[in-house]
Amino acid sequence: MMRTNLGMLLLVSSFFTWSQRAPAQVESPPASIIHVEITGLRNDKGKVLCALYSSPEGFPKESEKAIARVSSDIAQERAVCKFSVVTPGTYAVSVFHDENSNGKLDTNFMGIPREGVGASNNARGHFGPPKFRDASFHFPGSRLDLKITITYL
Repeated sequence: MMRTNLGMLLLVSSFFTWSQRAPAQVESPPASIIHVEITGLRNDKGKVLCALYSSPEGFPKESEKAIARVSSDIAQERAVCKFSVVTPGTYAVSVFHDENSNGKLDTNFMGIPREGVGASNNARGHFGPPKFRDASFHFPGSRLDLKITITYL
């Protein structure tokens, strides 16, 4: 009787020890994220607002036509915007430094930005904002790291 109880105890004990050492391995799908590092900010005031576009429509001025929008705090004149659960495709990112935290890009009477702006590929416009085709990039899925340098006009 003692042997049976001892044998059962050893069996149960080894099961718990094994299950603690070898947890079930469940593979989750790789994250689909576009990680954007923004540099060149002239101060840590306000926030950086980022928009992700999947077509030229509205790029870069009409953020309501973007497929995703995020904001980021600023630290040491740098910011990071992350777009999660992005499907493979062609995209462009626009960013601006909302120094006064009013949620919009402030411009002068001629429409020239008074706050810093930027776009993926560090695309720049000629007599206006950059074109989608100049700022666009292919996202194959998984993770993509981009760097955008803010420009003050």
